[in-house]
Amino acid sequence: MKLLLVDDEPIALEELKDSLLELQPGADMRCFDDSKKALECAGEEEFDVAFLDIEMPELSGLELAKRLKVIQPGLNIVFVTAYSEYALDAFDLYASGYLLKPIQTDRVQEALTNLRTPPRYEGDGLRVQCFGAFEVFYQGKPVQFGRSLAKELFAYLIDLKGASANTAQICSILWEDSTDAVRRHHYFRNLMAELKKLLRQCGAADVLICQRNSFAIDVEKLECDYYKFLKNDVTAINSYHGEYMSQYSWAEMTAGELKRGL
Repeated sequence: MKLLLVDDEPIALEELKDSLLELQPGADMRCFDDSKKALECAGEEEFDVAFLDIEMPELSGLELAKRLKVIQPGLNIVFVTAYSEYALDAFDLYASGYLLKPIQTDRVQEALTNLRTPPRYEGDGLRVQCFGAFEVFYQGKPVQFGRSLAKELFAYLIDLKGASANTAQICSILWEDSTDAVRRHHYFRNLMAELKKLLRQCGAADVLICQRNSFAIDVEKLECDYYKFLKNDVTAINSYHGEYMSQYSWAEMTAGELKRGL
């Protein structure tokens, strides 16, 4: 998530920054005590959310918000002020939130959870989508699996969240009704070879941890909405709409846990 913070009071700006870092440790922030400099920055970089103090010299937060919306129409605006009298003006601008000083972290969390335009994940690397149907993307484009079972194999390992599984466990998931152990173990080796090849092509060979009859995912080496959800990432929470790996019946257990956790 990329954030723009603007407040002409250095102490207030630092307090807001600390609250956001607590809630979004990996957020990319740009902080300004000058509204005009912030506007210049917004002309060069895209942001997901702008936190704006309302009373500032030269260019007020309300006027800054209007100009920011011209540059970036999808930008979420959250106003930060010591006065409640501006609330109506703020909502006339379709603000995502209105925070009163002194800043309270739980209110900042509430604002992030209820953004009008939820931020989207972006990146050139490997990205895994678990919410809805399971999909894998590289450089923003879907990864094409030669075999649907190779994709399901990867999905199952993702579902394990870094825990390892052996060949027999994986085969029982992929071929629930099959009794031909020799044949399915041979097919499993072909699927694993395909998965390794695809990950190498995506520059993500180290995502897969393979040891003797043990297979797992390094959860720190890929971007995944499910993993971010478990870390209370606001963007991931907003992207969950009740479905998890919807094409796989074995994923129903995790899907149920997610629903019960909400």
